[in-house]
Amino acid sequence: MTDLDKSITVGALFGFVILLTLFEMYFSYVHDKKHYQKRDTLTNVYLMASAFVINILTKAGTFMLLQYFYVHYRLFQISNTLVYWIVLILAQDFLYWFLHYTGHYVRFFWAMHVTHHSSEHFNLTTGFRSTVFEPLYRVFFYLPLALMGFNAFDILFAYLVTQIYGNIVHTKSVGKLHPIIEYLFVTPSHHRVHHASNVRYLDKNMGMVLILWDRIFGTFQAEVAEEEIKYGLTTQPEDVGPVNIIFHEFIALYADVKKAPTFKDKLKYIFYPPGWSHDGSTQTARVMQRQL
Repeated sequence: MTDLDKSITVGALFGFVILLTLFEMYFSYVHDKKHYQKRDTLTNVYLMASAFVINILTKAGTFMLLQYFYVHYRLFQISNTLVYWIVLILAQDFLYWFLHYTGHYVRFFWAMHVTHHSSEHFNLTTGFRSTVFEPLYRVFFYLPLALMGFNAFDILFAYLVTQIYGNIVHTKSVGKLHPIIEYLFVTPSHHRVHHASNVRYLDKNMGMVLILWDRIFGTFQAEVAEEEIKYGLTTQPEDVGPVNIIFHEFIALYADVKKAPTFKDKLKYIFYPPGWSHDGSTQTARVMQRQL
């Protein structure tokens, strides 16, 4: 597959997601499902556009950095084409899990990732509600791929293809699938859990394509039939305007750092999980889950 073929493939897949989204909108409207709300959907599109602009501005630097490490520091090269792509997809999917895990368990990164979880609705456009500033740091999580002998274009292609898969699991229109699929892959059921604000579901199911990473590292949670999912954040911001959606957690983080009594506590507010507090006034998701 040439680089042009890869670009055409990504374009076709993105077009498919757009058509699928329009179909879900129509289905929701015809059957009065109320899966979509106008202001929420427009905010999703705004956040996607904001992330797209930052992606464009950083794409050249991302490509050059990955390619520089590939050319000068790669540790080995996989010659078999099939093995090359299998290893790349698996490694990229795992590194995304780690990137996503960091976005939930390090508050500084949560302050950026929180935008993706701020909607109280769940539909295919929720997948467009991007972590706006993620393109600024995502490349550093994928540098190991360049060291493993994968060139920059292939890394970005693998990321975009898996990202498209990650978009289509943002839906309430699909129930649980076959048990084998549910065991191996991220499904709409798994990702509904990920976007829930119920204590039981917080910080679970971080995978993009494979749910196996969550099963291995203890972040898996199945959707429980008797517990209705509530989408959004545990505490929704009063101002749901698009600018505040991007920056509200940075403002809260700054306030917490400012009130911290010691320098060590200030660092903990930045690098410990969301919910940690020096005086115990707020708690992390793991503490609340243990109490539950």
